[in-house]
Amino acid sequence: MNDLNKPAAAGTEPLAWQEAERPPRWYLWEGGFLVIGRAGGEVPSHAHHAIQVHIALEGRVAIRAPGGEWRHGAGTIVRADVEHSFNAGGASGAMLMVDPESAQGAWLQAALPQDITVVPETRLSGCVDALRAFVERPLEAMDVGELVRYFVQALCPGAPLSRKIDARVAAVLESIRDSDDLRLSLEDAARAAHLSSGRFAHLFSDELGLPFRRYMLWRKVTRAMLCMGKERTLAAAAHRGDFADAAHLTRTFHQMFGIPPSVLMRGDFSEIPSPFSFAS
Repeated sequence: MNDLNKPAAAGTEPLAWQEAERPPRWYLWEGGFLVIGRAGGEVPSHAHHAIQVHIALEGRVAIRAPGGEWRHGAGTIVRADVEHSFNAGGASGAMLMVDPESAQGAWLQAALPQDITVVPETRLSGCVDALRAFVERPLEAMDVGELVRYFVQALCPGAPLSRKIDARVAAVLESIRDSDDLRLSLEDAARAAHLSSGRFAHLFSDELGLPFRRYMLWRKVTRAMLCMGKERTLAAAAHRGDFADAAHLTRTFHQMFGIPPSVLMRGDFSEIPSPFSFAS
């Protein structure tokens, strides 16, 4: 196993999903993804508007907050918008990004005891069994949407929680998810919510934990990711996500995920419906 307290060796690309016997499999939807494979290399500090779940089939991964010590475990969860570094250390397994505005994301976010959680192995056992079945016996296993929802359920104690987002903000979020055009301005969103720009900006940040423009940038990145998987070109993805050019997309992607977008264009790709539910 790699020494997780050391940076990746020179020339090693961070989080290079590269399982030799089986290429990584990416399941993408707008707002998140599940990737299954083997990865290695340190991912520098970054933050994204999704809850990050990692479940190792073998080996352990390492994670830390800025300036903190590496923490090791077979499973880790990071709250949305929390800055962190990550090292898969050659472990094979799954990484899941959960939309924090979804019903399942609200449940998971509320269940987390801290910003970065190392999951006890006793709580991981069901997830590992389900993931192994999905990888090794796909005809007998859950489908991918069921698997994703099962991960969240298995990692959350107690009954599901419902998140009550302000109805005006919820309506704007629904229109963003349903629209092909991501050029919605703060002023237009405020008018749709029947609020002043200043009042809407404060309300949006209070409800989601990040500014409206930052949220829109996240939606553009996740939409670009879908295009990357299908078109396999950064230029097409940048256009689809309303970025100025491929360089702008690459910089933004790196800030949010700590890796270059080219990592996404390796392995097998499937676009699936969002496995999560949202309040209407």
